Amino acid sequence: MEPLQSEQLFTDHRPLLFSLAYRMLGSVQDAEDIIQDVFIALNDKDTGHIQNQKAYLCKMVTNRCIDQLKSARNQREHYVGTWLPEPLLTDNTSQNPSDYVSMRESVSTAYLLLLQQLSETERAVFLLKEVLDYSYKDIADIVGKSSSNCRQIFHRAKKSIGPPPQEHKITQKGKLLTEQFFEALMKGDTSKLLNLLTADASLLTDGGGKVKAAIFPILGADRIARFYLGIRSKLPANLTFSFTSVNGMPGVVLSSEKHVYSVLSFDVRDNKIQNIYSVLNPEKLSHIGV
Repeated sequence: MEPLQSEQLFTDHRPLLFSLAYRMLGSVQDAEDIIQDVFIALNDKDTGHIQNQKAYLCKMVTNRCIDQLKSARNQREHYVGTWLPEPLLTDNTSQNPSDYVSMRESVSTAYLLLLQQLSETERAVFLLKEVLDYSYKDIADIVGKSSSNCRQIFHRAKKSIGPPPQEHKITQKGKLLTEQFFEALMKGDTSKLLNLLTADASLLTDGGGKVKAAIFPILGADRIARFYLGIRSKLPANLTFSFTSVNGMPGVVLSSEKHVYSVLSFDVRDNKIQNIYSVLNPEKLSHIGV
């Protein structure tokens, strides 16, 4: 394929390819690497005979994602503590809107964690059907299975993960709750923290064994408040807060001296914080600029 042709094809379909790869892998950096690899491979191929170029590109991305997941399976099984997907900043002011406009739906951390329950092929079939609305015939061509087999795989996958978590649009109230949470934390206001959290709130932290983090989920408003108040004095000096959208939810990037310390996202239900996801593993934050 001519360089200009492949570049245009890549540009036209990049948002779709990234949305597929990121949902498959839960990694911004790996998704970007796979898309770049597909682009390079595209330059060496004659695609003039291909009728459905979009499906062809999705097949290239899907196959590479499946290979990546299989090769990383052992590493994932021995991951230290809770595994969380790499945070994706979904605020148009912080990312190229043409790249991430398709990422606003079904990229919540809770949704991505549900996908981890599926095998590599189940995940591919489920995403191609449920999120991208491909026909079973197109999915069969992409994953190399029959249409009837893909139908069975999809229904099995959907039954396995159950109903997807309810998507909540970011509201001004949600943003305000996030800001109030950190205001109360920095002031050491236990009462305010408890008032902002649901009684059965949960906190998941991912340090990946690289930095200190809670190994197990912290459950309940009281325990979460005590945990954060306990580490307040240990937070980096000159910590700055950049409130934004993370995986389609209210979030914040914590930075200190041009270094991203942590990225958090908040699942808000009934005007209170239900779930907090905190990524501290530096390897999962290197793609985020200060």
